[in-house]
Amino acid sequence: MITINPKEIATKDLHEFMLSSIAPRPIAFASTVNKEGQANLAPYSFFNCFSSNPPILVFSSNRRVRDNSTKDTLSNIEATREVVINVVSYNFVRQMALASIEYPSNISEFEKAGFTPIASETVKPFRVAESPAQYECKVKDIIPLGTEGGAGNLFICEVQLLHIHKAVLNQQGKIDVNKIDLCGRMGANNYVRASGNAVFELNQPVNKLGIGFDRLPATIRFSKILTGNDLAQLAAVEQLPDTFFNATFSSEENIHVEAKKLIAQNDIEGAWKVLINAQ
Repeated sequence: MITINPKEIATKDLHEFMLSSIAPRPIAFASTVNKEGQANLAPYSFFNCFSSNPPILVFSSNRRVRDNSTKDTLSNIEATREVVINVVSYNFVRQMALASIEYPSNISEFEKAGFTPIASETVKPFRVAESPAQYECKVKDIIPLGTEGGAGNLFICEVQLLHIHKAVLNQQGKIDVNKIDLCGRMGANNYVRASGNAVFELNQPVNKLGIGFDRLPATIRFSKILTGNDLAQLAAVEQLPDTFFNATFSSEENIHVEAKKLIAQNDIEGAWKVLINAQ
């Protein structure tokens, strides 16, 4: 393992390590306008939601490392305190990348990247028609995090209206993960497509107390076959059958292989039975 002191590494290199290890990150495709109404559109992956009541989105526009300059998004939001945050789906991710080019402030990325601007209802910036979900926001606060290259400027954005394309909803009126087909940012030039086989379900009720790793028998907990994920599913059960307490647990690999197969099939009860009956 390498250990890095942020004060002893170039900002560019630290930036690369952070972006490659803190990922995937959702992308805020931020639409703003300046005082004259000139539209600007730029993607930011330092972004997430932080509250639902009130609905708050936060993203950051960092000062450029190479020359410590700031972006049009910052100056526009400072002037208007308004922004539309559009989410990014796979079908226009390359257009989004085109909009990340540093065009002069008098050039519209809507035009350069081929996006369709549509009027918002509560703020001046345009929405991106192609985006499956668009958040009209008032900016409650701008928090500068530093004055050197690489320093962020946090925008605390309160959602005024949310627009969602019906095409990405399922029959229950909820967003379908495959239909919205979102993209996230990784390190370097890498992105991730959050749909299809990349998506998996993990159901872990937080109000049910699992027995935990500490109650797993040593022969199971230190198995050479069962992974941490396997053990976590065994440790998530609320209680064990009475036969558990009189069992002698085997460390035989074939028993653990069979249990692992059942865990993969989400048959946790069956896996425990195999382990308990291995006497």
